[in-house]
Amino acid sequence: MVSLRHRLGAIHALAQGDVIAYPTESVYGYGCDPFNEAAVHRLLQLKQRPMHKGLILVAADLHQLEPLLSTLTQAQRNQLQSTWPGPVTWIIPDTEGTIPHWVKGDFDSVAVRVSAHPVVQALCTAWGGPIVSTSANRSGQEPARSEYPLKIMRARYGVGADYILPGHTPKHTKPTEIRDLQSGRIIRAA
Repeated sequence: MVSLRHRLGAIHALAQGDVIAYPTESVYGYGCDPFNEAAVHRLLQLKQRPMHKGLILVAADLHQLEPLLSTLTQAQRNQLQSTWPGPVTWIIPDTEGTIPHWVKGDFDSVAVRVSAHPVVQALCTAWGGPIVSTSANRSGQEPARSEYPLKIMRARYGVGADYILPGHTPKHTKPTEIRDLQSGRIIRAA
């Protein structure tokens, strides 16, 4: 578990509109406040990822995603609950426009995951809601699996996350699975 000092440092960084790095189920991730447009644009610039592709949100529990789930059927909710918390990201329709376009990209849906990783759960619980979650790397490059390459990149080149939360990633080599809730299609297998 991450110390209170580190959690508070990450929460302070999120509140300031900064980009943080933190351990997830498979790799280190970059994150920010999804409702802060400038923070999301900074994260996209850091990652060199175009906005139209959209981003994933990660949460501590189902309750943090409730505004998105209000229009889902009980069968759809059950489907989500059967895989959460865990390493499955679901594409969920955002019919009410709850999530900003700078997170969803060119889509009317949003990718979300309830994490089983203790650091992610503690971070999202302390933040009080979901945060953006994307691998801590530039698009097309190998993602970081520890905090050390991120610290070196920031020290040598002055680029990277504003705050790096220490922790461990499991030895998984594959990214988390992505499924479409409406069609049931697996978009990215684990």
